[in-house]
Amino acid sequence: MIADRIEGKWIDLFADVFARCKVAPGDACAVLSETQSRALNVQLAELALARLGARPFHVIVPTPRQTAPVPVRSTGASVALQDQGPAIGALAASVFVADCTLEGLMHAAELPQILKAGARVLYISNEHPEVLERLAPSPADEQKVRAGMRLLRAARQMSVTSPAGTRLEIQVEGARVGGVWGYTEKPGTLSHWPGGLCLCFPKAGSVNGTLVMAPGDLTLTFKRYAESPVKMTVESDYVTRIEGDSLDAELMREYFAAWGDREAYAVSHVGWGINRRARWDALVMYDRRDLNGAITRVPFTLPALGKQ
Repeated sequence: MIADRIEGKWIDLFADVFARCKVAPGDACAVLSETQSRALNVQLAELALARLGARPFHVIVPTPRQTAPVPVRSTGASVALQDQGPAIGALAASVFVADCTLEGLMHAAELPQILKAGARVLYISNEHPEVLERLAPSPADEQKVRAGMRLLRAARQMSVTSPAGTRLEIQVEGARVGGVWGYTEKPGTLSHWPGGLCLCFPKAGSVNGTLVMAPGDLTLTFKRYAESPVKMTVESDYVTRIEGDSLDAELMREYFAAWGDREAYAVSHVGWGINRRARWDALVMYDRRDLNGAITRVPFTLPALGKQ
């Protein structure tokens, strides 16, 4: 972006989203951030909560030293809290938490302790506010996500195919189903903004087949569009082979191998996006530091589900 400054329209935007999370006057609300958080979003969160008449306070922790063998982006598993009891206690005692950490608390080890006390947590993805503005959540998004979740719960199998050669079969019967529409109203729950995802976590051994990254497909790990095909063989949830002679294939092989851990090759969750305001091609219009990948993660796509 040209200038990182507070805009009145963005305070309004954050206040609208927090209001959808049922933030009310007098509510004690925490703004969680780390020392490397996007300062603009932290400031907007505080100002928006104040505009709603809430009582905001800050929990700021140092961004910890890096331990991963490679750069890590967009994991949803923040390690910023470092199991610090006083910080966790303050968050758990809050009515609402605006999570402005770099990676978000979605898969953080401390999240269950925070939610158990009834706090509502909204992870504000590490995007520039212009991206958040484009993807402001609405009740219509919630209805679409809920419909997708019902579809997943009723299905037995998901088939993913493409003209490039993808033939992936996923057994989804009995899978843990989830969905995110960009706000949360229920105590003891978490959502993330931007939203617009229907997803599930299949049971062990449920994912098999071939996944082909075609030119134009986006690898969020690298914030990069593929320029050449990369073929991955998936057997019982694990990528067992990565084929291709291009830079794209070599980047993927090197990155996975750098972890020295078989789990780096495992399938996590599968699903699709419903957000028609999101754009798969947005990466070409922004600097990488302005994006955390959400605008390219939740574009509208259609699943192939069956009860075979």
